[in-house]
Amino acid sequence: MSDTDSMRRLALTRAQSFNPIGLLLFVALLAFALPVFWLGFQLLVAAWMTPEYSHGPLIPLISLYLFLRELRHGPQQPVAGPVNRIPGIIVIVLGLVLGIFGNLVQIPDIVAYAFIVWVGGVVLTGFGWARGRTHQLPVLHLVFMLPLPQFIYWKLTIFLQLVSSELGVWFIQMAGIPVFLEGNVIDLGIYKLQVAEACSGLRYLFPILSFSYLFAILYRGPFWHKVVMFLMAAPLTIFMNSFRIGMIGVLVNSYGIGQAEGFLHFFEGWVIFGACIAILFLTAVLLQRLTPSPLGLRDTIDMDFDGLGAQAGRILSMAPSRGVIAAIVITLTVSALFILTPPPDRVMPDRDRFSMFPREVAGWNSYIIPLEPDVELVLKASDYINAVYTNPAAPDTYVNFFSAYYDKQTEGAGIHSPEVCLPVGGWEIFSIDQSPVSFPDTVYGTFEVNRAVIEKGLTRQLVYYWFEQRGTRMTNDYMAKIDVVYDSLTRGRTDGALVRFVTPIAAGEDEAAADARLQGFMADLLPRLPRFIPE
Repeated sequence: MSDTDSMRRLALTRAQSFNPIGLLLFVALLAFALPVFWLGFQLLVAAWMTPEYSHGPLIPLISLYLFLRELRHGPQQPVAGPVNRIPGIIVIVLGLVLGIFGNLVQIPDIVAYAFIVWVGGVVLTGFGWARGRTHQLPVLHLVFMLPLPQFIYWKLTIFLQLVSSELGVWFIQMAGIPVFLEGNVIDLGIYKLQVAEACSGLRYLFPILSFSYLFAILYRGPFWHKVVMFLMAAPLTIFMNSFRIGMIGVLVNSYGIGQAEGFLHFFEGWVIFGACIAILFLTAVLLQRLTPSPLGLRDTIDMDFDGLGAQAGRILSMAPSRGVIAAIVITLTVSALFILTPPPDRVMPDRDRFSMFPREVAGWNSYIIPLEPDVELVLKASDYINAVYTNPAAPDTYVNFFSAYYDKQTEGAGIHSPEVCLPVGGWEIFSIDQSPVSFPDTVYGTFEVNRAVIEKGLTRQLVYYWFEQRGTRMTNDYMAKIDVVYDSLTRGRTDGALVRFVTPIAAGEDEAAADARLQGFMADLLPRLPRFIPE
C-alpha cells in the first residue's frame, strides 16, 4: 500500500470518527429541550439533596454504562436501507406535550417523567425503531432517579414504617424481651422507640431497586432468574430494615437509648444496605447451583468494561438524519412557543391568617399548641392552626381544631391525610367511613366528612376530617389531587386545606354523644372559616 493510500485511509477513518455537524445537531437538540423540562430538573436537584434520593446522580451514569454496553454488542456501522424514525418522533412529541402539561399545572413530577419519555423518543429517532427499541432498558433505568409524588411517598413511608415496626417487634420478642407496639411506637418499658420516617426503609429501597434492576440486566442466566432477583429487592429491603430496627431495640434494652442515636444508628444502616447487596449476590450463586449453567460463576455477571471508551467516542461520529433534524425542529418550535406564550394567570385569593382566628367560639375558649419544628418541616403548610377549645360548662371535654392551608399544592407541598399520619403518634384506627353532616345556615350546607374512631390503649377519640378544595369539600385525597390539577388549568388556583376536628370519647360515653358535641361545635365555628380558607 502506497503512502498516498495510507493517508487516504487515515483521513477516512478520522472522518468516520468525528462528525462535527452531527454532534452539533445533537447538542442543539438537548439545548432546545431545556426550557420545557427545566422545572423537572429543578425537582431532581432538590430531591437529590435528601437522604432518600441521594443516590440519584449515579443513576444517569449507570444508564449511560448500560447504553454503551448494549451499543458495543450492536452493529458498528450504520445499517443500510431505510430506517423507520416515525415512532421516535411520535414519542418525542408525546414527551414534549406531557412536559408542557406539567408546566401548565406546575407539577414538577410530571415534567421529570416527561423528560424520560422524551429521552426514549430521542433514542428511537436516532437509531430507528428496529434498533432503538432494543436500547430502552437504559432509558427505563432513569426512572430510579426520580422522586415519588408526595402523596404516594407519604402513604408508602407510613406503610413501610408500620410493617417495619411489626417485624422489628417480632425480632425483639424472639430475643426474649417483653415489648409492646402502639402504632409505630415500640414500648420497651423504660424506653420508647418511635420508628420514624428515616427508619421506614425508603433510603435503602430505591437504591437497592436500582441495583437489582442493574444486576438483572447484567446477569447472564435464564430470564426467570432475573425476574426473581428483581422482585426480591423490595421484600428483602423491608425484612432487613426490620431486622435493623429489632437489633436496635435489643441494644437499647441492654445498653441504653444511646444505641438508637448518632453514629451507631448511621453505621447500622450502611451495614444493612451492604448486607442486602451481598444477599442479592448470594441469590445469584444459589440460582446457578440449583440450575447449572454452561457459564462459570465468574462469567455470570457481565461486568466487562472493554471497549466502552470507543463506544462513547461514537457519539462524536453521529451522522445527521432527517429524523434528527425533524426532532430538532419540533423541539425548538415547542420550546419557543412555551417561552413566548405568557403563563396562565395564577389566582392567589385574599385570606386572613390563622393567627387571627377567634379564640372564643360560642362560649368555647381556646389555647394554641404549636407543632414541633420537625413536624412543621414535614407538613410544609403555608399556614396552619392547632387549637384546643374547652367548654367552661363541661371542663372535661374539648374539641381540637386543626387546619393546614396551602397556597400551592402542586410544587412539592401538599395535604397529608390524617389516615396516613395518625399511626405515627401511636394511634390505631378502629373504624373509618364517610358520614354526611349538615349545616344549612352556612355556605357549607350538607357534605360528607371522613369519620374515624381512633384508639391508643384505653383512650378513644372521634375524628372528622375533609379536604377543603376551593369551595368543594372532598373526602378522598386522590380525587383531591385530580381536582387540584383541573382547577389549576381552568381557574388558575391550586390552594386548599385540610380541616380536622377531634374530640375524646369519654369512658362510658357513646359515640352518638361525641358526634353531637363535634357537630354542635362545628355549627358555630364553620361560618367563620371562609375568611381563612377561601371558597
